[in-house]
Amino acid sequence: MTSLALYAPTSTLAMAGDGHRAFWSNSLAATLALALHGAVLALLVYGWAPDTPAAVEPTRTLATQLVMLPPAAPPEVAPAPPAAVLPAPAEPAPVAPVAPQVDPLLQAQKLEHAALARKRVAEQKREQQAQQQRARDAEQQRLAQQREAQQQQAQAEQARAAAERSRQQAAQAQAASASRQYLPLSKEAPDYPQRALDKNLEGDCSVEYTVNPQGRVENPRVLEGCHPLFIRPSLVAAATFRYQPRVIDGQAVAVPAVRNTFHYRIK
Repeated sequence: MTSLALYAPTSTLAMAGDGHRAFWSNSLAATLALALHGAVLALLVYGWAPDTPAAVEPTRTLATQLVMLPPAAPPEVAPAPPAAVLPAPAEPAPVAPVAPQVDPLLQAQKLEHAALARKRVAEQKREQQAQQQRARDAEQQRLAQQREAQQQQAQAEQARAAAERSRQQAAQAQAASASRQYLPLSKEAPDYPQRALDKNLEGDCSVEYTVNPQGRVENPRVLEGCHPLFIRPSLVAAATFRYQPRVIDGQAVAVPAVRNTFHYRIK
């Protein structure tokens, strides 16, 4: 800070022009006010305490001090207020789906179609159950028929077996009765053919004939299944057989269809 004091006698100030009096009067008042304020501020800053001034004889001088002030600082620009932070846009609230309007007539048709579909499914199920039941009944009937056929076959087999046993028993009884009436008296074994021996052949040969009232063999013949080499010796042997004649009501009778089997074995 630079200060300049100017001293002028009172008479000089009085002589100033009227045009400048008002200017200087205002300038002086402003200058004094500024000086006083600056001095007080400096004293306050540096901790000055006022001392009791010594008695000084007042002078009749007017002290003027010119104070050069620093250039005025640029006016402070008020900081711009912070930009208002806009709140983030709130997410839109989820909109609940609006149930579509259902046509009552369409709904009724759907319900009717659903009822018809359930009815068809129930009918199909009943039909399937009926088919399965018919199939089970047919299978049971088939099994019953099969069991019945088996039973009938078994019964037929049993009947045939019983008939065969009865026939055999009757034949045995007849043979026993006939044998009691025309018992063989002599039977000679046939000669073994040499050619069969050479060929190492064995077999059986059955001969059927009639026993006449005298007990001799008539009309002997060989049955099927006899080897050709065994035919002749079988017929020759059968012709030599002798039987006790059958007697019926005291009279000897012929006995037809008498059979004898010759067994040819090499020992």
